[in-house]
Amino acid sequence: MVQSFITARTLTPLDMRRPKLAAEIAKQLSIFHQVEIPGSKEPQLWNDIFKFFQKASALAFDDGEKQRKYETISFEEVHTEVIELKELTGRLDAPVVFAHNDLLSGNLMLNDEEEKLYLIDFEYGSYNYRGFDIGNHFNEYAGYDCDYSLYPTKDEQYHFLRHYLEPENPEEVSEEDLEALYIETNTYMLASHLYWALWALIQAKMSPIDFDYLSYFFLRYNEYKKQKENCFLLAQSYLSKSRTG
Repeated sequence: MVQSFITARTLTPLDMRRPKLAAEIAKQLSIFHQVEIPGSKEPQLWNDIFKFFQKASALAFDDGEKQRKYETISFEEVHTEVIELKELTGRLDAPVVFAHNDLLSGNLMLNDEEEKLYLIDFEYGSYNYRGFDIGNHFNEYAGYDCDYSLYPTKDEQYHFLRHYLEPENPEEVSEEDLEALYIETNTYMLASHLYWALWALIQAKMSPIDFDYLSYFFLRYNEYKKQKENCFLLAQSYLSKSRTG
């Protein structure tokens, strides 16, 4: 089924970090997050993660090597991580918006001549936390090879967040608002790793696509563990400062 034809090219992960394009993506995402969709406005993130966890923790593989690899996963540990992160993000009071939830380079198209950007592919769209959508997008800077050394720097994030918060007047965004969204985004970024890690385990069992989803679980989960301490400290420090400030 063809719904429309867009005269444009798909972005690459490196395109997304170009300052002019990053600003335009931020602006378009800000507009997208203001869309009102009929139906429940209940954020789906934790419902989905717990559903994924339930399915992912009860799999059995016919392939012996896959089964051995799968059995190295401590689902007790994963469950503890999910509970801890849910509790921490709950303290941030992130706004709930209609989110894209899968804003990787392949779901962004650009008409170079007209400099017109399109967001496409809304199959994962749902009401969700604003920080998750942005943090998930920042994770996609790593590209298809999951090179997380490409995760945007604080300056690159601030550039994006300014244009997200005030598309017409990015320089007028206060430091307080920038810091709050930076903390929110980088805490929910961790949730993006858990979400796609658990999703990958289910795909490892169900998907007909020839892709090593099992290894993808470990890529995402290990990156979560690598970033957790720093992101938790940032969020906890911010929250204690907010309480006393």
